[in-house]
Amino acid sequence: MFLKTNIGVFEMATKIKDERKLTEIRNYKVVKANELIQKSRYNLQVQEQKIILYLISKLKPENIEIKDHLFEIKEFCKICGLDDTSGANYKYIKQTLKDLRDKSIWVKLENGAETTLAWIDKVTIFENSGTVIVKIDDMMKPYLLQLKEHFTQYELLYTLGMKSQYSIRLYELLKSYEFQHEKLFKIEELKIRLSAETYNRFPDFKRRVLTPAIQEINNLSDLTVIYDLIKESKKYIEIKFIIKIKKDIRDRVKTWAKIDEIINPEKKSVRFRK
Repeated sequence: MFLKTNIGVFEMATKIKDERKLTEIRNYKVVKANELIQKSRYNLQVQEQKIILYLISKLKPENIEIKDHLFEIKEFCKICGLDDTSGANYKYIKQTLKDLRDKSIWVKLENGAETTLAWIDKVTIFENSGTVIVKIDDMMKPYLLQLKEHFTQYELLYTLGMKSQYSIRLYELLKSYEFQHEKLFKIEELKIRLSAETYNRFPDFKRRVLTPAIQEINNLSDLTVIYDLIKESKKYIEIKFIIKIKKDIRDRVKTWAKIDEIINPEKKSVRFRK
């Protein structure tokens, strides 16, 4: 009986320690130069974005160089609330890391030209293992390290519960303009920033992109956002966002509870999917 009690206490202590570690990692800061957020365009699926943000959150912004990162698939699954015992998840995450190696991001330069950058420089996969060595491309260094001004930071946690690729991208954009409290976009320009140009009709863009993104941002992030549409000649041409940070602790607690319902593995286990 004494031995069983000790084992139970040990298991409980281990569980508490693991939960604290997960909470700590979920609260890691994602730090990016505003130029990278506001003047870039790319098309990544929701889980691809989460992988990139997870990798960036592991960087130390004060570092001078970008180092190799040991990507533990089990940890990533737990962070996102995915089934960390699923072989399908492991296989898909490895494939997604390979795919990210071949994807690029367009960034507008000060002279008005655009250039391409790679998200990831190399991926080294160990077969029959849950670990992958990943290296963010060195060309990303000016946008991620040694940032003294004009940068945005937010907790990784606020993106983990989101299901739409547009939610994460719009959240990051609006977060970078948070200090202005409002931001006016031309609708066509916003479509480009969100990689949503295929929605030619505004009602489709609103229904498939804007409405679900705003709903997730308000429910699952530290921001509260409303917007007004500006019409010209019977056509919506601009959108004005009003951006507020959730300062009331009661609002924050409600948000954390909603995120927890989605990403707590003991409450909900899901398959990795696009």
